[in-house]
Amino acid sequence: MLDFSFSAFQSYAWWELLIELGIIWLLVFLVFRFLRGTRGLGVVKGLFIGSLFLLLLYVINFSTESFGRLQVIFNWGVQIAAVLLIVIFQPELRQAAIRIGQARFLRFGREQGKDFAESISEAVDFLSKNQFGALIAIERSIRLGGLVEGGQMLDAKLSARLLQSIFWPNSPLHDLGVVIREDRILAAGVQFPLAEEGSLPSRYGSRHRAAVGLAAESDCVVVIVSEETGITSIAVDGRLESPVPREQFASVLRQALQLPGAQAAEEQAAEASKQVTTEP
Repeated sequence: MLDFSFSAFQSYAWWELLIELGIIWLLVFLVFRFLRGTRGLGVVKGLFIGSLFLLLLYVINFSTESFGRLQVIFNWGVQIAAVLLIVIFQPELRQAAIRIGQARFLRFGREQGKDFAESISEAVDFLSKNQFGALIAIERSIRLGGLVEGGQMLDAKLSARLLQSIFWPNSPLHDLGVVIREDRILAAGVQFPLAEEGSLPSRYGSRHRAAVGLAAESDCVVVIVSEETGITSIAVDGRLESPVPREQFASVLRQALQLPGAQAAEEQAAEASKQVTTEP
């Protein structure tokens, strides 16, 4: 069998073999890049060791006519492994599908504009200064219709003052999350799914776990304001960016939402910070 495999490679043209190896290397690189920083990377390392064991079984099984029982185990093991891969990497596969759907040419419908980001930034700045906790989910291409059913439907025009009043202490809706769709506050008092235990350092509370949990299951951008410290954070694609400096929050939010002018706003903020540091 091994002799047959080597003879099959020898029948390839050298340029065809190089192209195939290049494509395989690119696919492996993209998989590792996507899994970097996730628990899936540890699973890949374990599967690599398991693959070496399966390769050893393959050599034993097909290099001799003996060990028939091992051959049966090998055949069944490959089939079961294919199913296990789908189950184990279900969160990563879902994230990959979400990222593909985030491509600009696949997006339909209206995008948020400049006033949208400014309203949220103004509200977050107020909440952060006063250390009022907040949890704001901003929809993109994936709707959160099933999630908002358990909350209080508002369907109100987005404004900084309305967000501030929702998260004002002792407000009936301030403990849970708000869902924003386009330029409207769709619902408040919404319970977000929590990220798995241990996915975040212990210094982060339930708001941050809820933000990461929702960002991992959808393509929305989630804004968090800590009630204890007033620090602002942003969760996107299942990752948490924290802390986000207050003066840079607007540009970071625009960049996370991929709004028009996000790059220009970031450059202006960087230029302003340089001017401040160079002044005597």
